[in-house]
Amino acid sequence: MPRPSRWLPPLLVLAAAVGLWYAVSTVLLSPDRRFLFPPPHAVVREGYLDGGNRAELLAGLGQSAKTAALGLLTAAAAGIVLAVAMSQARWVERSLFPYLVVLQATPILALVPLFGFWFGYGTPTRVLVCALIALFPIVASTLFGLRSVAAAHHDLFTLHRAGRGARLWKLQLPAALPSLFTGLRISAGLSVLGAIVGDFFFRQGPSGIGVLIDRYQSRLQSEQLLAAVLLSSLFGLAVFWAFGALARRAVGAWHESAREPGAW
Repeated sequence: MPRPSRWLPPLLVLAAAVGLWYAVSTVLLSPDRRFLFPPPHAVVREGYLDGGNRAELLAGLGQSAKTAALGLLTAAAAGIVLAVAMSQARWVERSLFPYLVVLQATPILALVPLFGFWFGYGTPTRVLVCALIALFPIVASTLFGLRSVAAAHHDLFTLHRAGRGARLWKLQLPAALPSLFTGLRISAGLSVLGAIVGDFFFRQGPSGIGVLIDRYQSRLQSEQLLAAVLLSSLFGLAVFWAFGALARRAVGAWHESAREPGAW
């Protein structure tokens, strides 16, 4: 059973945030402006307890989750392949890595209208946007993990005359797992963000939760708007936790990242 020291601080922060929310919506705002920032119970009542609004939010979230998942899978496959290729040949890294940095620095979401003109507004284009946003952290983290193997371990494989394939499969890839999952956790959040924010630019094709947020904003439906924002945040948090749990199962307790602080 989790210790109180693990779950009590987040609960206290949550209680403080809800209290601040109530203070702003009921005390700081004048009565004629409270519709702009309704209290939490109004958001829960209109956004989650109302059957029609709840169904609309869940349908939009499902579409965004599908787009984000496909984008993350695409970025993970391409990123791991690129990282492995760059770890095996320096000329590949020198040829490709600068352009990956340029891609990371490019405001991909600003190019979304162009992608829509070129490729249409369907799911494949949305997946492409998510994959481009999520690609760089996976490449950088995986490459770092592949390159961080201790020289003594490489010497041991050299002593046993291990080939490049065996060295990669049995030494470098297992050692890179913690870094790989760190990149996946970062990219998972970016992919979700790309799927939701991309809806603001596409405005056509499948309606994700970003389309609903934009619609609620234009109609001044504050309760539904805040409910959609909170649902999006909770989904991103769930994805982050899911990849953290997957990393603990894949890496196990052997790596120092799995240890509790101070457990030395």
